[in-house]
Amino acid sequence: MEDSQIVDLYWQRSADAITESNTKYGGYCHAIALRILGSRLDAEECVNDTWIGAWNAMLVHRPDCLSAFLGKLTRRAACNRLEALRAEKRGGGEMPLVLEELADCVPAAADPARDVEEAELAREVNRFLRCLPERACSVFLRRYWYAEPLADIAARYGMSESAVKASLFRTRQKLRDYLEKEGLL
Repeated sequence: MEDSQIVDLYWQRSADAITESNTKYGGYCHAIALRILGSRLDAEECVNDTWIGAWNAMLVHRPDCLSAFLGKLTRRAACNRLEALRAEKRGGGEMPLVLEELADCVPAAADPARDVEEAELAREVNRFLRCLPERACSVFLRRYWYAEPLADIAARYGMSESAVKASLFRTRQKLRDYLEKEGLL
């Protein structure tokens, strides 16, 4: 089924929207959540939260790109769940390592009063990513958006893990320089 048809099902408030979303994007969303959380059970719960989130969000929002929209909802649900698990002294997955790697080039999260600044930061990071060569951008996104392990990225692009690490290091350096130049660091 086409994405536009699935979105129409959400707008019609048809339960088939969730079934079709799960059929087409269930594996994609599960992979995102699993990489962040490292637990199949937690990932399944996040995917279920994604369908609920999509159901609620599409009352007022019609996404242009359904896969990106569902991926974003899944990632947000998984990050929220990871935070809750950490509070319970549990956790796992790639996300803690990914966040540690980015810590020196992206400002730390602040209080809710900084929403405008965070939105500007997101716009600038997106602008920066659009300027990167396709492969460097893909490697960066696979690591820091999808939280893919280094070995998986290396296998996907036919690189050694050390080459992936070097690429990520150089891209983080460029990002830091870019954000400093823009006055965001």
